[in-house]
Amino acid sequence: MPVRLPNGEMAIVERGKIVDYLLEVNVPKDKNKVGFFSHFGFRPDRWEEFAAALKAHGAAYEVIDIRETDQDVRYGVVGPIETPDGRNPRVKTAWQIMRGDTIPRFLTAHPYRRR
Repeated sequence: MPVRLPNGEMAIVERGKIVDYLLEVNVPKDKNKVGFFSHFGFRPDRWEEFAAALKAHGAAYEVIDIRETDQDVRYGVVGPIETPDGRNPRVKTAWQIMRGDTIPRFLTAHPYRRR
């Protein structure tokens, strides 16, 4: 049976992770992410749409890796993400659940290509 993100339907995706990170054009190290996600129609002024797509992605697809530390458990989820232009590329999202908590928080997302 596939492993799913625990409590994925209640996941938290903060505005800053989208506007100040995934879609921030002034962050040189993340230009690939900005170009990738904006290419599929995601925009900072409609960040809630992106947040909803990320949350749905985390809840819908199988966890492909789990890493545990003393402070948290991190989950990697892979599958297509619903985009404004409807092309729905495969991405990997990363989620964190702090020890003592039950709600996953979004960490990052990037294009997924099998290696």
